[in-house]
Amino acid sequence: MTYTNSDNSSEWAAQAYALLKKRQQEQKQELLKHEEQKQELLKHEEQKQELLKHEEQKQELINSSSKKNLQRQPKTIAEPELGEFDDNFTWSAMVLAAQGKKINQISIDEIDWLTKLRRGLEETRKGFVTELLDKLGDDPLTPESLDDLETLLIRADVGIYSTDKVIDSLRKKLNEEVVGGEAGIKFLKKELKLIIDKPIKNSGTDILVPQKGKLNVWLLVGVNGVGKTTTLGKLAYLSSRSNYKTLIAAADTFRAAAVEQLKVWGERSNVDVISNQSKNADPAAVVFDAINSAKKRNVDLLLVDTAGRLQTKNNLMDELAKIKKIIDKKVPDAIVESLLVLDASQGQNGLKQAQSFAKSANLSGAIITKLDGTSRGGVSLAVSEEVNLPIRFIGAGEGIKDLRPFNSFEFVEAMLADK
Repeated sequence: MTYTNSDNSSEWAAQAYALLKKRQQEQKQELLKHEEQKQELLKHEEQKQELLKHEEQKQELINSSSKKNLQRQPKTIAEPELGEFDDNFTWSAMVLAAQGKKINQISIDEIDWLTKLRRGLEETRKGFVTELLDKLGDDPLTPESLDDLETLLIRADVGIYSTDKVIDSLRKKLNEEVVGGEAGIKFLKKELKLIIDKPIKNSGTDILVPQKGKLNVWLLVGVNGVGKTTTLGKLAYLSSRSNYKTLIAAADTFRAAAVEQLKVWGERSNVDVISNQSKNADPAAVVFDAINSAKKRNVDLLLVDTAGRLQTKNNLMDELAKIKKIIDKKVPDAIVESLLVLDASQGQNGLKQAQSFAKSANLSGAIITKLDGTSRGGVSLAVSEEVNLPIRFIGAGEGIKDLRPFNSFEFVEAMLADK
C-alpha cells in the first residue's frame, strides 16, 4: 500500500475499524430505543381510539385516519453492516485516506461501496495486474514486458487507442530511466487516470449533479439488457437521498413490463412515476405529461427512461429526437443530459454501442453498470479515450445503493490494486 507508510497502514485502518464498530453499536442502541418509543406511542394511540370509539362518526373517521397516518412508515433501505477487519477493509480505508479522509470521517457506507468495487473489478485485475507482476517479479520493465502488458491491456478491453497511449508513455519513460515492477504499476495508474479524467475535465463538470433553480432532465439511453431501467431506479434513489426533488418519466413504452418495473423502483426510492398504461403509448406524450407535472411540483430532476430497441436504429433515434423536441419546446431553459448506460461485461460490444449512440443521440456522459466480477472493466477507458465520453456514474452491485458518482481515483485503484 502506497498511500501512507506501510508499517502504519494496518494500525491506522484498525483504529478506523474500531471507531466504526463503536459507532454502529451506538446506532443500533439508538434504533432500538426509537423502536420502543414508537411502540409506546402506538399503544397509547390504540388506547385513545378505544376510549373515543363511541364518539360520532365524523370524529371516529378523523381518529382512524390519524391512527393510519401514525402507523404508515416511509420505506427505508437497510444500512450496510460492518464486515470483518480484513484486507478489503484496510485497502478501502487507505483509498479514502489517500483522498484526504480522516479516521472520524470514514463511513461504513463508503467502505462497503469500495469493497464492492474492488471485488467487481477482481477479474479485470487478475487479467493483467497479477499476471504482469508474476512475470516481472522484482525485475525492471523491459521492451518485452511492455509487449506482454500491451496484450494484457487489450485482453481487458481497455481499447487499442488507450493501450497505445499507455505503452508509448511507458516506452518513453523506459528510455529515460530504469523502471521496476512496482514503479511501473504506479506509472500505469497515473496514465490510466489521465485517460479517464480527460473527457471529464473537458466537460467542465467534475461531478454531475442537478442544478438548483432549474429543471434538470436526464435522458437514459442504451440498448435493452444493459440495466437501463434498473440504473434509472438507482439514480432516483441517489437523487432523492441527496435531497433533490425527483420525478420519473416511464417513456420506454415499447418494452413489456418496463413501466411496472419502474414503478417498483419508484416505490422503493419514494419517487413518483409518470406513465401511460396504454399499449405502445407515445413516449413523447409521456415526457410531455411528466414535464407538466415536474413544473407544477418544482421538481429538480426529471429522470426519463427511453426505449432501448425499436424496429430499426433509425426508429430509435427518431423517438429520442421527438422527446428532445418536446423538452426544448416545453422547457427551453432546462438542463438536459443524455446518459448512455453500458454493461461492462459486454466489452467491445459496449464500445460499439457507445460509438453508435454518440453519432446519433448527442450524448453527454456514460454510466457503466454490472461491474460485478466481469473481466472487462477496462471498457471504461476505451469509452473515455475513443468516444470522448465522461463517465458519470458506475454500478457495482444489485442493491439500490450500488450506484455512485464516478471517481477515477477509486476506479483505477480498484482496477490495479496490489495482490
